[in-house]
Amino acid sequence: MSFQAYLDTIETKTGLTPRALVELAAQRGFGPGTKATPILQWLAEDYGLGRGHGMALVHVITKGDRISSKHVGGDGAHRDESDRLWLDGKDSKPADW
Repeated sequence: MSFQAYLDTIETKTGLTPRALVELAAQRGFGPGTKATPILQWLAEDYGLGRGHGMALVHVITKGDRISSKHVGGDGAHRDESDRLWLDGKDSKPADW
């Protein structure tokens, strides 16, 4: 599953866009420099997210919307189309994103 697919699934499960979750994380004091464990605990307790989905959000919360180019292109199931992640809701993502 690609990073973007994880984020889209999180939105379906929680009803919150990735950007909304990043904002909620910031209100809790989570951001760059925060270790994964407290973020994963919060996401599991409040939203029922497992480790895989949680780690995708940990990346966005701590590192922003950019991913390594090693995840872009190719033909594997884990590839993304871009090195930027769409955080504003799967239904609002432009077709050419």
